[in-house]
Amino acid sequence: MNKKKPFENLSKTKQFADGFNVFDAIKASMRRSKDIKPNETLPSVKTDLKNYYTQEPSIIWFGHSSYLIHNDGKNILVDPVLSGHASPMSFLIKAFEGTDIYKIGDMPNIDYLVLTHNHYDHLDYKALKVLGPCVRKMVIPSGVSKDLKGLSINPKLITELQWGDSVDLENGISITSTPARHFSGRGLVRNHSLWSSYVLTINKYKIFIGGDSGYDIHFKEIGNTKGPFDIALLECGQYDKLWPEIHSMPEEVVLEGLELKAKVILPIHWGKFALANHDWDEPINRFVKEAERQNVDYTTPMIGEPVVLGESYPKQRWWVR
Repeated sequence: MNKKKPFENLSKTKQFADGFNVFDAIKASMRRSKDIKPNETLPSVKTDLKNYYTQEPSIIWFGHSSYLIHNDGKNILVDPVLSGHASPMSFLIKAFEGTDIYKIGDMPNIDYLVLTHNHYDHLDYKALKVLGPCVRKMVIPSGVSKDLKGLSINPKLITELQWGDSVDLENGISITSTPARHFSGRGLVRNHSLWSSYVLTINKYKIFIGGDSGYDIHFKEIGNTKGPFDIALLECGQYDKLWPEIHSMPEEVVLEGLELKAKVILPIHWGKFALANHDWDEPINRFVKEAERQNVDYTTPMIGEPVVLGESYPKQRWWVR
């Protein structure tokens, strides 16, 4: 991959399905279901993150694709979007009622901050302006540092990775950048920074950080070369038949978990923002149905409810109307 040229996926990938274009997407967005957002305040759990401790790795999901990975006093924060919206303007793409309970000030001391790509629902300027200068290290895809200018983050804190690159964060904790099938861009410029998934190793545990991705050959390759995984956090939502190659359908998420050789799947990228045209709870309902059909283990925590590897995997259907 040449930094002077746009980055590309492993397989040829189209922004829209054959016969469709951006105007079709705009027309479809004007015919959205009345259930694109929940009618009631969603339940959540307010965990005291600053005093939280588990000896084994635990994951606390903040809705959509933001979550904290904690292990024995160390904190790794992934794609923190904590400003209540997933857009450049605060009145657009606002969080569902009840899902925005975690703010920037609720975060504990962050050792490592990981970004998967530069889309607005994954890279929140307001959050990074506060949190970025305080972390020990930021791990980001190649080219994303351009999107961090003006945030007073010391370049020495930033490590950019291309697919296949690894970095040892400290003794017992390492991270490797792996492929995803997606795209990047803020505004009109596309694919001049990379999009990534990651393999995070914490002592004896392996965690797959999925990032946004359509289904492709890389899941099986990662499973064969890096797996098995103790848990895989996989995007499950914001899909559409208009863009089937850049986001995964819920049934594909189950297949991805199988190919990754994941013991447990934690579906993310749903439950907080309406970025596509499906009902807000359709992704999780379709995922659970397929996972149970294939006898695949999964966990579905409420926002803020800890998942502790080897100990606690919440499975309550809290979203059921």
